[in-house]
Amino acid sequence: MTDAAIEIRGLSKSYNGSDALSDIDLTIFKGQFFGLLGPNGAGKSTTINILTGLVRKNKGEITVFRKDIENDFRFTRSQIGTAQQELSVDWFFPIEKLLYYQAGYYGISKNMAKDRIHDLLNRLGLWEKRGNRLRQLSGGMKRRYQLAKALVHDPKIVILDEPTAGVDVEFRHDMWKLFRELHGDGKTILLTTHYIEEAEMLCEDVAIIDGGKIIARGKP
Repeated sequence: MTDAAIEIRGLSKSYNGSDALSDIDLTIFKGQFFGLLGPNGAGKSTTINILTGLVRKNKGEITVFRKDIENDFRFTRSQIGTAQQELSVDWFFPIEKLLYYQAGYYGISKNMAKDRIHDLLNRLGLWEKRGNRLRQLSGGMKRRYQLAKALVHDPKIVILDEPTAGVDVEFRHDMWKLFRELHGDGKTILLTTHYIEEAEMLCEDVAIIDGGKIIARGKP
């Protein structure tokens, strides 16, 4: 479909003979806030990792804005920003410098990145912490940094991989507000979560994955 941001067809992945994903079909449209729900180990993170090039699929096809994620990997990865569950960064630099490094990965010069990074630091409540290293931040602030990192190259698609797992209620509501703002900016958002109330609050459409298979899809 011409208005699809992400199309997944027949996606399968196994580890040591055990199926993590089995013939997944999924379409996420441009500008949609889409939720992928399921328990731990259901296949959510495997789907995300294949989509972003961290894991190789066994079979199937994935396109981003009609471009294949393997044949046109430079284009497709430039369109996606991912706020992952786990931190994988250099712990010894201030977070502002880390954001400049992240922008550099996408070919964005320091001068071009400056306004974008300052805006994100302010928008995400990180400005006062910009000189801190990650080890000096609270868990909630680390989650905010992960979101800033995902957004620094201004991607059209934002993937939020269980962004509020294990956080307090106040922080969760603050993040929900930020996610709605991103959606209002026109971003296509893919949210993975195992909180049904989170999907009900945010998503326009949801799919439920369990045992590596899509078992239901529809409105929250």
